[in-house]
Amino acid sequence: MNIGVPRERTGGERRVAASPDTVKKLVAAGHQVVVEAGAGAGACFPDGDYRDAGATLAEGPKAAVGAADVVLRVRPPLRGIGRAPDELALLREGAVLIGLLAPYQDPEALTAYASRRLTAFALELLPRITRTQAMDALSSQANLAGYKAMLAGAASLGRAFPMMMTAAGTLVPARVLVMGAGVAGLQAIATARRLGAIVSATDVRPATKEQVESLGARFLMVDDEEARSAEAAGGYAREMSAEFQRKQAALVLEALRSIDVVITTAQVPGRRAPVLLTEEMVAEMRPGAVVVDLAVETGGNCVLSKPDEIIEAHGVTIIGYTNWPSRVATDASSLYARNLLHFLTLLVDKETRQIRIDANDEVVRATLLTRDGAVVHPSFTDEKELSRAGGR
Repeated sequence: MNIGVPRERTGGERRVAASPDTVKKLVAAGHQVVVEAGAGAGACFPDGDYRDAGATLAEGPKAAVGAADVVLRVRPPLRGIGRAPDELALLREGAVLIGLLAPYQDPEALTAYASRRLTAFALELLPRITRTQAMDALSSQANLAGYKAMLAGAASLGRAFPMMMTAAGTLVPARVLVMGAGVAGLQAIATARRLGAIVSATDVRPATKEQVESLGARFLMVDDEEARSAEAAGGYAREMSAEFQRKQAALVLEALRSIDVVITTAQVPGRRAPVLLTEEMVAEMRPGAVVVDLAVETGGNCVLSKPDEIIEAHGVTIIGYTNWPSRVATDASSLYARNLLHFLTLLVDKETRQIRIDANDEVVRATLLTRDGAVVHPSFTDEKELSRAGGR
């Protein structure tokens, strides 16, 4: 097959969908890989490394993807809205598109993919089962996001993280609260502990308590019947009732008064991120404290956070970057490229070396958005559901 890898043109995106290592493996499997010149520059992958791995370098996006059977991307192709270029128009009809396509954030894109008869796969819809672990792009990227977010919190705090015993006196360790103990949250906890902080964590899923405590952090959660059934299918948290959120907020508020850094990571697939920090709660925090909101791209866990801005409110610094993995672009690209390689391997027939869509495969069913000119994913085929997704 001809596999195309364009340069990402979404603002602030430094990642790339293929690394020299994965290109080498794809070429060894008998495929032709065309990489747009400069595609890996933001991730510190020079063009020469791609050439040495066996890729063909192309000047411009059309040369990279115009004849491609499969197009690998990080972000969805831009559609010419506003001043953005129309990357979607460059793909040939019938091509296979694989990436983090954000279908819930932009459901109208699915109609555009269908109109070009693309076979589009969204990696963020992968079911969380054993056989998909090597393909799980959300986890690989969230892991790095949690790490980088904690470092940003530490860098913005006007004090040291570990306890320090000096001749001039002893400095007490910083206190950190991580809200949401998913992949990003657990990595944030581990990073804070390595930096020497005293760490607490909250999550609505009781199953995360053991994971949090195994990392040396204290687990904070309302203990009631609703909490015991808070985990939805696939290991994600489900949306909780207003009463539970009120009780959890009261518990967190008490803890916040002694916290130096808060990392919020809570998200619900397909919905706006839940509000975990109100303005009143921020006002109760110590002067000089820091909040890092990892959910700002889906609405934010803190009501005061602003996308891609660092603001100060009530003496608290609030960091709202939207693309944390891109801030660790080299490693994020390496891991994401491997996720794509494993996913593509699942789709390719070993004998013909062509894409073979197995509609009975649960991984294919879960990730396939469009095929043969139609939207086929069950979450987006119903008009009411599609309308609801557009309002999230």
